[in-house]
Amino acid sequence: MDDQHTALSLLRTALNDPNARFRDGQLEAIEAITRENRTCLVVQHTGWGKSLVYFIATKILRDRGQGPTLIISPLLSLMRNQIAAAKQLGLTARSINSTNTNEWQEIESAVADNAVDALLISPERLGNERFYDNVLSVVGQGVGLVVVDEAHLISEWGHDFRPDYRRLVNVLQNMPGNLPVLGTTATANDRVIADVRQQLGDITVQRGPLSRTNLALQTLKLPDQAARLAWLLEKVPKLPGSGIIYTLTQRDAETVANWLHANGIDAHAYHAGVQHPDFVDDKGNPDKNAYRQRLEDLLQTNEVKVLVATTALAMGYDKPDLSFVIHYQAPGSTISYYQQVGRAGRGIPWAYGILLTGEEDAEINAHFRKAAFPAEADVSAVLDALADSEDGLSTRELETAVNLPQGKIDHILKYLKVENPSPIYKENREKQADKWKRTTHQYSMDHAWIDRITRQRKQEWQEIQDYMETDSCLMGFLAESLNDPYWEPCGICANCAGQE
Repeated sequence: MDDQHTALSLLRTALNDPNARFRDGQLEAIEAITRENRTCLVVQHTGWGKSLVYFIATKILRDRGQGPTLIISPLLSLMRNQIAAAKQLGLTARSINSTNTNEWQEIESAVADNAVDALLISPERLGNERFYDNVLSVVGQGVGLVVVDEAHLISEWGHDFRPDYRRLVNVLQNMPGNLPVLGTTATANDRVIADVRQQLGDITVQRGPLSRTNLALQTLKLPDQAARLAWLLEKVPKLPGSGIIYTLTQRDAETVANWLHANGIDAHAYHAGVQHPDFVDDKGNPDKNAYRQRLEDLLQTNEVKVLVATTALAMGYDKPDLSFVIHYQAPGSTISYYQQVGRAGRGIPWAYGILLTGEEDAEINAHFRKAAFPAEADVSAVLDALADSEDGLSTRELETAVNLPQGKIDHILKYLKVENPSPIYKENREKQADKWKRTTHQYSMDHAWIDRITRQRKQEWQEIQDYMETDSCLMGFLAESLNDPYWEPCGICANCAGQE
């Protein structure tokens, strides 16, 4: 059986549909990986089936005796969905992340024994010495495929730039030159694509139309929170199926969920800090990951009307019959909005995407922009404290030394450790807390780069304001912001349909 027939058979198995056909571009992307060993960037709309491409390619490569696929994935919720999707094809997918440290040794052994078909990791793992020594050094030369999911995160111009992704370039340089690499995203404009190309080298870019013809968009200004809560209370029960309400902060997620629940709507908050007394680990501590998993399952099976979530439930979360996505507040850019609202309607003929905005949105987004980079005085304090310590300092010792809270310390360390060259490094110790140490590299913050990124974020915020004001096609506005050359008026948004 040739590769095309094999790929089609695998598609039908994955979708449990004997009549399934490839969407435009899917087979071409699979063949670019499995036949040509290309480095590809696939830019396709949410719900197009990007994960199908790399799991079918993985199955074909593994059946040929190739090594496992390494998938860099940004969110735990995304990893869980990907692991479930891999099982549909009979693939063994495992994940190494911060929530399953008790499984690391067993997973590492399985990887070394070639018993793992796809290994999913967070970008932070790329800079972890243990991961490099125990996993990458073992399988690095035998990896069959590298997948960079949500590849816009590589780019400093991406709407949710993750500096840890920059380490990927160094990792790839230490792997075979003919290794196929696949980047996937729905939210890469021309500037992001150019930046990704500069970092990954000669890449083949496959772009498809980003407009969603089954997603009816609407915008509505309700300046105070009382008005928005009243609107939700009236409208949410009338919407079909189940959905997601996005908020900008954890506090607002809790406020909205509690309000809806108190008024008879089955709603739950979902964010990085969410916890429940019934979900604890074997030491009696809150098991936030298990509770989030439970919330995802409830939404997946339509046992809850709505999850009120931060962006912790965003990229890659796949519920094909999600009927609506409502934004309680405006996100920082139209590109972020497109990515989040795209959770709705991925496998049903009709869904709703409604953006509410209010008076606090600008202040919250301004705070996010300011907090994106640590204060220079705090960075200097941390570096001076490390320089003065011969034996290094643990994170907790740093808190005491510089009188800063853990959150700020973690932010500073993360910012510094991905600098190249980095002014700090972590010394892993078996029987005591890991120690951070100062390197000999001179360091100063790159103010020009920070200013450039901050200006870009301000422009993106203005673009979301323009989206709220436009009387043209809303889906077309989003597609244009992503430089989609194929967009046409959707005909179903509030502006196209002439609704108030």
